[in-house]
Amino acid sequence: MSENNSATQSAPVAKKKVGIKARVQKFGSALSNMVMPNIGAFIAWGLITAIFMAGGWFPNADLAKMIQPMVHYLLPLLIAFTGGNMIAGHRGGVVGAIATMGVIVGSTIPMFIGAMIMGPLGGWCIKKWDNAISDKVHSGFEMLVNNFSAGIMGMLLAILGYFGIGPLVGGASAAMAVGVDWIIKANLLPLANVFIEPAKILFLNNAINQGILTPLGIQAAASAGKSILFLLEPDPGPGLGILLAFALFGKGTAKASAPSAMIIHFLGGIHEIYFPYVLMKPALFLAVIAGGVTGTATFSLLNVGLRSTPSPGSIIMLFAMAPRSIANYLGLIVGVVLATLASFIVAAIILKRDKSMGDDSLAAAKGQMNDMKGNKGGESAAPTADAADVIASYKDVDHIIFACDAGMGSSAMGASLLRDKVKKAGIDMSVTNTAISNLKDEPGLLVITQNELADRAAQKAPHALRLAVDNFLSSPKYDQVVVNLKARDQVSDEPAPASEAAPAESAAEDDLPSDLDLDIVKEVVFVHHDSHLGTATMATSLMKGRLKKANKQAVVKNLGIDELQDNNSLLVVSSSEAAKNLKTRYTHVQVLVTDDLLSSPKYDKMVAGLK
Repeated sequence: MSENNSATQSAPVAKKKVGIKARVQKFGSALSNMVMPNIGAFIAWGLITAIFMAGGWFPNADLAKMIQPMVHYLLPLLIAFTGGNMIAGHRGGVVGAIATMGVIVGSTIPMFIGAMIMGPLGGWCIKKWDNAISDKVHSGFEMLVNNFSAGIMGMLLAILGYFGIGPLVGGASAAMAVGVDWIIKANLLPLANVFIEPAKILFLNNAINQGILTPLGIQAAASAGKSILFLLEPDPGPGLGILLAFALFGKGTAKASAPSAMIIHFLGGIHEIYFPYVLMKPALFLAVIAGGVTGTATFSLLNVGLRSTPSPGSIIMLFAMAPRSIANYLGLIVGVVLATLASFIVAAIILKRDKSMGDDSLAAAKGQMNDMKGNKGGESAAPTADAADVIASYKDVDHIIFACDAGMGSSAMGASLLRDKVKKAGIDMSVTNTAISNLKDEPGLLVITQNELADRAAQKAPHALRLAVDNFLSSPKYDQVVVNLKARDQVSDEPAPASEAAPAESAAEDDLPSDLDLDIVKEVVFVHHDSHLGTATMATSLMKGRLKKANKQAVVKNLGIDELQDNNSLLVVSSSEAAKNLKTRYTHVQVLVTDDLLSSPKYDKMVAGLK
């Protein structure tokens, strides 16, 4: 749960790199978090533009009057308010919005970048002012001082924006627009995906799209009616090609989970779901780059663009944001298909030539990925904790928060998955999601975040119980969380006497417990304790031979105590030492205790009773 701090003292250089990456992610998140909460407004503007402008689906000159005011005033002011609110709450948002009016009026282009500067600047200035005078205001004058200080601060920053920031940002934006236009005309825009695709996999997708491409795209679309920049990052083709290759040529859990991941990625627009598939085999970066470059080159060649940013990056949203044009629709389909094919072909070659993966599951590959990247909170197996340790760490947890970069896509789905598991387990527990920048160090909090954001989660909530996972949508740690919460509740509500802590051995050495129902057993599981890992592994192999010889259908596995499913179709064979924790953690599994895992006299009757 908590971060593994081993070996950090001996590798100061690696620690420094992690700090730099965390700062880059923090800056990128600051940009994207100003846009993401207002993405509904961007979609509304895009729909109004696509439907009512001249040449739209249903042209209407009166309703089309909303288009320019929204892009020039509403959207930048929403961004500015959000940026100021991130720094100093509602008061900071107000000052940030006032300050942004200066850059809006002082420029003739949509001032999104100016809003991203002035909004946080306004929040920072009023926060510093409030901190400086908070203990100097006489009682009864607080409201007067607060209102006038916000108004004066906003006025001064608006003037600064009009004469200074506005022209500066306007000039920089014009230069960037000219540069992007030159890249497009020179047919070099596809090269941008050489950098965009790897950055996406490192969870900088929101920062790139909402922080950089969307402002430039809005500016281009305001004059041209559409922009290809809205397609550079949201294109689902590269990710779809990766998942399709795993579905056909992958192995183990990766192959089994790829079809469902394709649906979530392509139709749901949650691109984060394919990131672990790429990270488990770094050579697949070549596949997503190939797909991204191919898709952008096709869009550029066929003059394809969108009216606004699609969020999430679903194929449905891409068509919703596309102009009303058969040629644009066809070009969009061709671009996504070719991007998918390019990514699929490269990924298929890599996977088919790969001899190292064997029958490893996606979970095992994730563990290798964590070692490669130096993550401290990954999915790799940890020593099994005693029940007392689990209960102690979870005893104060009363709410769970999923924190991701933007707090809207993958974290929302992860929270939904765990919320369903918690509900089915009969546990009364709040499970929500948020952007990591909004995370607070609250009492009783369990924070679940991606490995890439573990350092930032530690900074934002240093006293919370923290859990890092590779993929919000398919982590085995969710079942462990539920089991640990159940263990906490069972011990606190119904403490078991010490004499009943472990299932008792039958009076006769070769007799089975009277409560075993072997007719419903589908899996026989040998639970290993840390000191009996090798013995349990050998016992598993011997039992497989016994069942095969007896022509029995039950599956035999060797698992840690945290890896069990609480189901009465499992017959758990364990030593008395491991059995002490089973009753505390699980309520439905059937248990057979033996002091000799290799050749217990109870095995003959057990095998005979199985189907």
